[in-house]
Amino acid sequence: MKRKILFDLCRHYIRGTAKEAIVANKRIMLCILTHSVIKGCGFADGSVYISTRMLKHMYDKKPAEEFDFLIDNAHKIIKYPTHVYKNRDGKRGDFCFVKEMGGIKYLCSIEVQKNGHELEVATAFRIRKENYLNNYELLWSWRDDDPSS
Repeated sequence: MKRKILFDLCRHYIRGTAKEAIVANKRIMLCILTHSVIKGCGFADGSVYISTRMLKHMYDKKPAEEFDFLIDNAHKIIKYPTHVYKNRDGKRGDFCFVKEMGGIKYLCSIEVQKNGHELEVATAFRIRKENYLNNYELLWSWRDDDPSS
């Protein structure tokens, strides 16, 4: 159901817009994190939101096939990450949720909102460099199907 809502949001507000055009600022709940991820990362709440502002950023900056893949799979990357890292200073977002799908690693950067409870997707992309995460602090990961922190 969420996937269709996200697809409709993109179709209505994002697709076909001119590069860097201003779009209506809409926001929907993308998913609720698993209890293991909430506990392992110390989140107050597990609701993750996504906005048209972020979608427009991705639409303008990513190749079409990558954008389409991320729209179809963002909820899986965020709800069922294999690793969660603390994001580095100077990067957008506070946490990096990483999942390998089809032999390719994908990252969704999550930002804790000013109220301290809500989480919002800041950006998402395919990791192109094998050593990209080398200097990131690992906060949580799945090991042998058992969550660990």
